Amino acid sequence: MLPGLPARSLLSVRLREGWAPRFLTFLCRTPGVDMQQADSEQPSKRPRCDDSPRTPPNTPSAEADRSLGPELHPDHKTWGPEQVCSFLRRGGFKEPGLMKNIRENKITGSLLPCLDESHFENLGVRCHGPFSHMFDGRFIPLARPEVKWTHEQGSVKMFEHLINSNGLKAVMESYGLIPEEDICFIKEQIAGPLESPIKKDSLWPYKGRPKEKSFLYEIVANKRNGIDVDKWDYFARDCHHLGIQNNFDYKRFIKFARVCEVESKLHICTRDKEVGNLYDMFHTRNCLHRRAYQHKVGNIIDTMITDAFLKADPYIEITGTEGKKYSISTAIDDMEAYTKLTDNIFLEILYSTDPKLKAAQEILKSIEYRNLYKYVGETQPTGQIKIKRESYECLPKEVADAKPKVPLEVKLKAEHFIVDVINMDYGMQDKNPIDHVRFYCKSDPSKAIMITKNQVSRLLPERFAEQLIRVYCKKTDAKSLYAAQQHFVQWCSDKNFTKPQDGDVVAPLITPQKDEWNYRASAQTPARLREAPKSRLQLFKDDPV
Repeated sequence: MLPGLPARSLLSVRLREGWAPRFLTFLCRTPGVDMQQADSEQPSKRPRCDDSPRTPPNTPSAEADRSLGPELHPDHKTWGPEQVCSFLRRGGFKEPGLMKNIRENKITGSLLPCLDESHFENLGVRCHGPFSHMFDGRFIPLARPEVKWTHEQGSVKMFEHLINSNGLKAVMESYGLIPEEDICFIKEQIAGPLESPIKKDSLWPYKGRPKEKSFLYEIVANKRNGIDVDKWDYFARDCHHLGIQNNFDYKRFIKFARVCEVESKLHICTRDKEVGNLYDMFHTRNCLHRRAYQHKVGNIIDTMITDAFLKADPYIEITGTEGKKYSISTAIDDMEAYTKLTDNIFLEILYSTDPKLKAAQEILKSIEYRNLYKYVGETQPTGQIKIKRESYECLPKEVADAKPKVPLEVKLKAEHFIVDVINMDYGMQDKNPIDHVRFYCKSDPSKAIMITKNQVSRLLPERFAEQLIRVYCKKTDAKSLYAAQQHFVQWCSDKNFTKPQDGDVVAPLITPQKDEWNYRASAQTPARLREAPKSRLQLFKDDPV
């Protein structure tokens, strides 16, 4: 266990997600409200350290608490909206707008355990920017390529806005916190070091906590190896809703976690026997990306929404600070405008009567009617080849220029193709994240050790990163799709990429032209085919072959 940090608090820290998870955490962990029976099985909290934040001296007493509203029945299912408001006020949620929305939406006690992010949006509690990573990773780089914008950067700016607009510094001070240090600490938990050290490894890069508290930066967003509660939370949520088996047991990890000294710094370490459990965690992450987050249909819908937003961007006005107007892409420059930019922008464009938005509306209507861009195929670079980001823009033209030696009835251009390059890894590009984890053994729990991959199993992956290349066609008729498939397979052959899985079916006249694509047994891989003549030459030197 971590000294001074209870195990149950590890899962309650979700700084990157805004206020909604804090709301849920409060609901699920309040004594007397049995919304998570499993919580009662958690170990009791450790006593506070002398220097830890304490309740301010002017905190209302129990009798004063009762003055905040009607007395609450032990069974939360009997509560009406007023009792819910009273319950939340006692937990520190006193925002008038939130109370008003709870009353207007008639949120009763029986609904509390069922609230999800869509309810929070209606209640005025924001979790993400519009369409989350699609907005940050697809739209902004195309709309404003000169701006370096990240998901974490947006969260930090939003956090600053929440602090300033709600006057929270005084509240923090009343609880014994030091805003200058603790606000910086929270920002660093979200985005990592806010300033780069002059020399690598020469200075402690964090300002919110001293070097002696280095392990605290491995809980929320672990930049060292990627093992953090942020992953555990979305694993549990998404595996549950998608019906995917979650092989990682976070409770077991917490049980075996302890802080050890590693190269004069304190790091979170775990038992040596848990190394397989950690490989399972990163395998689960990879499965979720393949089957859900990077699903071929989901990605093309993201791309189509991005296209619609780009066409609508010049004509959308969002009011920010002092009445200044912003577009969708420039709203990130003003957090007051950014707070108004929600997923509802999709419907605002779709149902607008402004003729300037017609082109964007047509794309969104196609999504509504499921008339999506057509999926053509998927391939991968071979060997050590990796497509660099600066080359992404050239890929559609390369596909269009790959002229297949088969008759085609349709002529396709670069503008008809979309090439989506997806970088899949274990969270640290081509590095093995377990190489950055330290373990301890039963015989000496205070000594941190490394465990290499060959000490664990021979069945673990040899590589920890790969690229998937997916091609889509904007023209959806049968003849255009057939032509796109021929172009795509020819492009894969010219670039020496892997043969598309359906290549023999969709392009039977092209795949036989490449020798490496025509092996029949799993043992006869292209590498084995190239090595075969060498082996034969060595074994049969006198053979006149």
